[in-house]
Amino acid sequence: MTSSVRHVLAERRHQLILRALRAGGPASVTDLSEQLDVSPATIRRDLVKLEEDGLLTRVHGGAVVEEGDEPFAEVAEVRVAEKDAIAACAAALVKDGQSVLLDIGTTAFRLARQLHGRRLTVITSNLVVYEELADDEGIELVLLGGMLRREYRSLVGFLTEDNLRQLHADWLFLGTSGVRPGGQVMDTTVVEVPVKRAMIGASDKVVLLADAAKFPGTGMAKVCGPGDLDMVVTNAPVDPATRAALEEAGVEVVLAGKAQA
Repeated sequence: MTSSVRHVLAERRHQLILRALRAGGPASVTDLSEQLDVSPATIRRDLVKLEEDGLLTRVHGGAVVEEGDEPFAEVAEVRVAEKDAIAACAAALVKDGQSVLLDIGTTAFRLARQLHGRRLTVITSNLVVYEELADDEGIELVLLGGMLRREYRSLVGFLTEDNLRQLHADWLFLGTSGVRPGGQVMDTTVVEVPVKRAMIGASDKVVLLADAAKFPGTGMAKVCGPGDLDMVVTNAPVDPATRAALEEAGVEVVLAGKAQA
């Protein structure tokens, strides 16, 4: 068996493990071994890899995953004015001719709406961004491949990550479920975390888009530390502990509608 075939088989097994944990809650190694018809040793190796990727938490004898984010359609209706202010501020950072990588999420979608009429390359795994920009002939649009997350309108998995390793962007506009007081960027949509990390690796400048509700925030899986960010664009002053951690890491914090916080 070739290494590429083994990689695909492992990826499929990882998807089935995550699906089983999301559907049925915590599960033991024995249960997962029986469900997938593989050895307990194989399951243990899979769980180690999935935990390293931030996709689950190993517990005694098994593993558990947290609930993910709400479906896109529900989140899209929340704090629209705040997201639009952040999006306008972010769009002003980009110069014509540059390449822009847009993360999943509703703030990235609001940003995409600000990019109409620009001469840009936009790279994304966000299907709502793709639909928004598909008919804008001034924008060179690159849709990353991957497996479809229907409820959150995004593409994920090793194909998405492999695509990102072959690309480069001037800017990444990154979303988050929350930012911890130490400046760590977190996410509860754990299956997206490896894609977000690959996006960071493919980009020159990393800008976190986060409204005031994300500070301080929670989330099981760490996407990155403050040292991986260049800028945070938000709509309200960041809580003092997080602000101090970001400034110590050299991260510029910008208030939407103002020159700088």
